Amino acid sequence: MTEIESLAAFEQHLTGGKSLSNVILQGLDLMEQGEVLLRADLSGSVFLGCLLDARILQEVIGRGAMVFPPFSGLPYSPYRGGLYTPEELYAGFDPAHPESYADTPDARIYAHWNSRGGPNPPSILETLAQRLHDHAISDALEEALIDQGQPRRVVAIMGGHSMLRGQADYRAVAELARALARLGFFLVSGGGPGAMEATHLGAWFAGRSDGELDAALEVLALAPGYKHREWLSRAFEVRATWPLRDEDRAISDSLGIPTWLYGHEPPNPFATRIAKYFANSVREEGLLTIAQGGVVYSPGSAGTVQEVFQDACQNHYNTVGVISPMIFLGREFWTKTRPVYPLLEHLAQGHDYSRYLLLTDSQEEIIQALVKFNQEREAQRVAG
Repeated sequence: MTEIESLAAFEQHLTGGKSLSNVILQGLDLMEQGEVLLRADLSGSVFLGCLLDARILQEVIGRGAMVFPPFSGLPYSPYRGGLYTPEELYAGFDPAHPESYADTPDARIYAHWNSRGGPNPPSILETLAQRLHDHAISDALEEALIDQGQPRRVVAIMGGHSMLRGQADYRAVAELARALARLGFFLVSGGGPGAMEATHLGAWFAGRSDGELDAALEVLALAPGYKHREWLSRAFEVRATWPLRDEDRAISDSLGIPTWLYGHEPPNPFATRIAKYFANSVREEGLLTIAQGGVVYSPGSAGTVQEVFQDACQNHYNTVGVISPMIFLGREFWTKTRPVYPLLEHLAQGHDYSRYLLLTDSQEEIIQALVKFNQEREAQRVAG
């Protein structure tokens, strides 16, 4: 079914002489479009959270359309038609006054979520609204993974939220992400601070010089962790000093996938697209599922270890139809500090994904492994 998610697309659809039969209209203000709707064939049409005049609403239902009414009193739209952007979630934020974050849509949604029971809302309407929102995000996410009719080469970089700006690990992740973005990979992360922020910072600077990245890292290091009062302000200072240029938008495009379950951690301001969920379980599984070009694990704690074995389970049983690389950045960390790799290597024995495990300290080795895998996968796709 055709989906229409903006008034411009609605008008273009009708101008082209197309029918509204079996069309999904999502989150549109149609208060001024009543007469147009009355002239249209609405059999099988679906209206998701659209604003309709009361008289027109009755007519629409009578003509065979299905109507899901809007929710009132919510700081978010359950029927939104696209992913978020940093500009949308941080609207109203003033870097000179870090406390202004509390007035942003992101903070207001988190406050609402908390006030309604957090992960266990007692109201079935609240639960339904959240599920509809997350479904809309997943729908928009599928569209974001296609570029000019072709699937993107998606690579995820995982790592801890506590990784500090100014640390060598943070720089290593940023440099790796920048190199991968320059090669045409679509970078994805959990959308939060630490290693996740470094991932999107690297993509943001894919079109800029080493000196510019060095200067940006110095600015960010003045507010090392996300609990620092100026953490977000320093990020916006970098965005303002080195804005995303038109010629860099294609290679710097990246996707953060955070959750309001961890809403105390602001979403990543360097991700150009943000798929923010209420349900962390949907977010975690989805993040690993879309990263079919490979997953790189930088140093992290319990959350990163959880993702390792979620990914291993997908590969072990080939549940998504693609067995993709699992690459571990940091030999010492993944064999001594968090000795996950030896267990995973043992688990993978006798399975196809054992061929795609890599433990290394070399950025170049990671890049070579990902390029080789994705070239082979593309060749197989073209061959049919």
